[in-house]
Amino acid sequence: MKILRQSIVVIFLSVFSMSAQSPISFAQGKIDSVYLKAIDSIVNDAIQQQAFPGLVLLVARNDTVVFNKAYGFHTYDSLVKVKSDDLYDLASVTKIMGPLPAIMKLVEEKKIDLDVPFSRYWKSWRRIKDKKYLTLREMLAHQAGLSSYIVFLNHTLKKNGKPKRRFIRTKLSKRFNKQVYDGIYVKHNFNRYMYRKIRHSIPLPEKKYVYSGLSFLIFPELIEQRTGSTYEAYIKKHFYTPLGVKTLGFNPKSKHFSNAIVPTEKDSIFRHALTKGYVHDENAALLGGVSGNAGLFGTADDLLKMMLFYQHYGEFNGKRLLSDATVKEFNRVQFYGNDNRRGLGFDKPLFDNDKLSINEAYPAPSVSPESFGHSGFTGTFVWTDPVKKITFIFLSNRVYPTRAHRNIYNLTIRPKLQEMFYQALCNNAVN
Repeated sequence: MKILRQSIVVIFLSVFSMSAQSPISFAQGKIDSVYLKAIDSIVNDAIQQQAFPGLVLLVARNDTVVFNKAYGFHTYDSLVKVKSDDLYDLASVTKIMGPLPAIMKLVEEKKIDLDVPFSRYWKSWRRIKDKKYLTLREMLAHQAGLSSYIVFLNHTLKKNGKPKRRFIRTKLSKRFNKQVYDGIYVKHNFNRYMYRKIRHSIPLPEKKYVYSGLSFLIFPELIEQRTGSTYEAYIKKHFYTPLGVKTLGFNPKSKHFSNAIVPTEKDSIFRHALTKGYVHDENAALLGGVSGNAGLFGTADDLLKMMLFYQHYGEFNGKRLLSDATVKEFNRVQFYGNDNRRGLGFDKPLFDNDKLSINEAYPAPSVSPESFGHSGFTGTFVWTDPVKKITFIFLSNRVYPTRAHRNIYNLTIRPKLQEMFYQALCNNAVN
């Protein structure tokens, strides 16, 4: 233990300046102070280097919270301190918190099949040669060769940057009733325009691993078609409410939570304001903030509940909502030999991750191959490990003031912190 502690000090503490600790709430045990100081040092150095202005870090082991701490401020002006119950824009973490559990349930109920042509359910693809035979399994594992992204915002703006009136208006009306931001409303059926553009997008000539969010834009309507319920109501009824998840949802500004909402980017192209309370992702925004690719906001505590639900393969607090077999199937790597590490919807560690350095690994070198989670463009990251029983929740707004801020990646903040907790929790450093 003494040697391990010294190695942690050499690797981390010599690199980062130390800072005073803030109170940390523990439900059980106490992480060795050497690790706590190193964790503080990594985070505070990241804030100084503007990787993000603030952070909520929540870690659990064996279903018990062992670390729960807020760092920094909402913005670099240091006016509003981050609190552990702040609401963050989850970006692509939405993919595994919104459409994915609903799709799992539909597969389990045999209302959709992973391996038949997706065009059986999405009928507009039936006559599209390059999409007719794509399967849901391929789409969820990003093995379908679909285009990675379509910037639909470009379709709504004129060359001079002004919005096209056929898509965007400044006043709420019957036809323009989906709010993008204060004083910005999108046409009620803009989703149809999106679906048409996705239908005619050109995929790669061969099916190969390309991370694509396009199918997640259409999954909410698929869920509505197969269930007869709205997408948001369905996931709330079947997952959030039974699991005691209170804050996960879309368009939090309309929900009147007492929780503070952390802002994201100073948008100089579309909203011309600091984006706060509305989704950062422009494609999700053009769907009125309710989407499958992005749009969810939530607290670290509620994300922990969802990730523990996944860690226990569909069960949490005595409530089984999905079968063990279903969650395990979605969690496993689907296309070995295709340079594709993904599960169905879930992200997975790099192959041979444990042999990589901290600067090369994804996520941390010590996670088990069975672990899984997802990251978000805004600076969010959730990961759970059913073998080592560790869940890691990381919430930041790294896109403040602009998405050009990339030190969260350049400094490998998330892998370093996650690895630190694995070293602390898996080497008997908790007493």
